[in-house]
Amino acid sequence: VGHCGLKDLHAITRQWFSIHLPGQPSPTPEQLEIEGVRVLRVTRNARKLRRGSHDGNRFTIRLRDCAFSPTAAAARWRQIIDRGVPNYFGAQRFGKNGGNIALARRLFAGDYISAARSHLFNACIAARLRGDCWDRVLPGEVFGFAANRSLVLPENLRGDEAQRVGEGLLEITAPLWGQGPPISIDAVRHLEENVAAEHAELARGLGEFGLRQERRVLRLRPQKAEMESHGADLLLRFELPKGAYATTVLRELAEI
Repeated sequence: VGHCGLKDLHAITRQWFSIHLPGQPSPTPEQLEIEGVRVLRVTRNARKLRRGSHDGNRFTIRLRDCAFSPTAAAARWRQIIDRGVPNYFGAQRFGKNGGNIALARRLFAGDYISAARSHLFNACIAARLRGDCWDRVLPGEVFGFAANRSLVLPENLRGDEAQRVGEGLLEITAPLWGQGPPISIDAVRHLEENVAAEHAELARGLGEFGLRQERRVLRLRPQKAEMESHGADLLLRFELPKGAYATTVLRELAEI
């Protein structure tokens, strides 16, 4: 059985699964009946679904018994849509009570590696927030695109990158740490290497594990975003690219 990724344990979720049945008839929805599951559609495809092969995720989230005004929430939601939010890895990445980071220091394997890289990435975002430059272009940036992992390296700039970042056509990136120095230069590399020095044990371990330096965009912009007020509840609908966290958007709207 193949699927593109895991979904929230406590949500009503909808996603595709693939089952390898060469030369066999397609099962009917009734044959796939499972308690708590409703099969919406069965179709044929030539390929197995693999992790990360989806474009993104669509969310409908209800915040219940909100202790703030719908007017203030609507204004903040508009700012989130217009400016975006820091593209933090969500708390889910770090295990129960953040325990994956402590485990990563003792055992660089599996999900703990991802937690260590995510922790360093979040630390880079935090450093840029402290410097009021999380969405402002600095000398030596590596740019990227939210919809895919394509990068624009410092030696390939055309001169209008700051304008394109402001328009949401291009994004600033930060490192997913690995072997060697980051591929940024100048002021940005200095900032990123300072962050790595503050977390030297994790940075050294990631390098020794053989991972290569990669990048992830710093800013997350919800797409097709809507907000409805239902008494004391807010109903939010939005889409995010794969690898992004709905909790990252919600933390900029309210304390949950």
